[in-house]
Amino acid sequence: MQRRSLLTGAALAALPLPALAQPSVAAPNRARTLRFVPQAALTALDPIVQNATISTTHGFCVFDTLFATDAKLAIHPQMAAGHEASADGLLWTIRLRDGLRFHDGAPVLARDCVASLKRWCVRDLFGQILARAVAEWGTPDDRTLTIRLSRPFPALLYALGKPASVPPFIMPERLAATPPDRPVPEMVGSGPWKFLAPEFNPGSFVAYARNEAYVPRDEPAEGASGGKRVTFDRLEWHIIPDGATAGAALQRGEVDWVEYPLPDLLPLMARDRGIRTQVYDPTGFLGVIRFNHLHPPFDRVEVRRALRDCLSQPDHMASVAAPGDWRECHALFPCTLPGVEEFPAPPRDLARARAAIRAAGAEGAKVVVINPTDFAAVAPQGRLAADLCRQLGFQVDLQEMDWAAMLSRRNSREDVAHGGWSIYPTNFPAASIANPAVNSGIRGDGPTAWFGWPTDPATEAGIERWLYAPDPAAQAEAFAAVQRTAWESVGFAPSGLFVLKTAFRADLSGVLQGPNPYLWNLRRS
Repeated sequence: MQRRSLLTGAALAALPLPALAQPSVAAPNRARTLRFVPQAALTALDPIVQNATISTTHGFCVFDTLFATDAKLAIHPQMAAGHEASADGLLWTIRLRDGLRFHDGAPVLARDCVASLKRWCVRDLFGQILARAVAEWGTPDDRTLTIRLSRPFPALLYALGKPASVPPFIMPERLAATPPDRPVPEMVGSGPWKFLAPEFNPGSFVAYARNEAYVPRDEPAEGASGGKRVTFDRLEWHIIPDGATAGAALQRGEVDWVEYPLPDLLPLMARDRGIRTQVYDPTGFLGVIRFNHLHPPFDRVEVRRALRDCLSQPDHMASVAAPGDWRECHALFPCTLPGVEEFPAPPRDLARARAAIRAAGAEGAKVVVINPTDFAAVAPQGRLAADLCRQLGFQVDLQEMDWAAMLSRRNSREDVAHGGWSIYPTNFPAASIANPAVNSGIRGDGPTAWFGWPTDPATEAGIERWLYAPDPAAQAEAFAAVQRTAWESVGFAPSGLFVLKTAFRADLSGVLQGPNPYLWNLRRS
């Protein structure tokens, strides 16, 4: 396995200044502008249609949610002032807090919330489960919404405030009326930042203005919850695909925050008094090699299992994380969370795996690996997976592209002869797969499943048992059973658990931890 060469201080200092994208308006006050380098380019703006983390980060800037999670994934009211549940758990009443207005000046009404939640339920896997339990959505007055259930749904509040993989963002009713498979035509929310559409340059530049009408909660900010206080007038996203160039921009003060600095640069940044680093999310990220279950060769569980059991997690983790920032995790949930079962890793036996592939009739099959070149925490894993496929005797076509192109390509359900794909690498923030209902990687509901579209009735039935378990003991038992059935069906191959560090200028304070970068609570000293 090859590692990137460590850049020395002299080499980094010698890099040219990046050509930062320039806004189409008069130059803003630099001291009042926060410059952020995100993990990847933003191309899909509707965070309900696109579940990529970059779109969720954008969503949290523009929109808000009824409830939100803190750093420990505990749920708190956000747009909601509070809630009440009937004794039988079938009627939930949510009251909106004062001062909520959309960016166009219109007040946030209960009917906006209901329309937004209905649209979200169509797109999100957890939302789809919730929708099956909803008998009626109600709006008894402009500030009150009700959810009447056909059966108790204990995880309701978590569903309404989950922090990743399609949070249920609230938008105006007129936008929420957009068909769920089409992006909304405007970015109008009630969040702490206003999207500046005239300045948007997909793949290069994104700009926001502070929402002066936003009324933050009184509590301190933690994770996605609490008071979202904005002290900058303007937020700019500068997309810099080359990690070394992004590091140089941070070192020279051209940008304030780089979401994912190259691991090789972290020792140098730690010695720079002008830069601070901290763990992005203490619960970590689970590396994933996702299979396409629709077409050969990975429509056969024996073939998926052969690749999974030969995957070298140390190699994958060392390619994306600094020493000491990763661990092996042979599980389908992050090993940092309670109740997660780690399965014994069999000896890495390529000859045995090739024999299993041969017996399945897949020897020499064509495998198309789609891989994002501009995502430092993902790209090396795609190349390692392609190399493993070659060792297993497949005919490998490694197709590298930018992240935005890969997100579009993974939508294809065609076979590899007609523009489809076989595997791709990605990472799950721990919060996005923290329980069976939100873990899109194990869901097996066929056409509506996450990209790869597995069909796994046993795991789906187990998720239902987990959701409606009558007590903690029954829920723990159901959780264990779900993990066993999902491990046997091999929806994806875990490549290890790692934490990432984020880097920012030393004069920037208030950087929060969580599964997404939260672009509030920040001050420049």
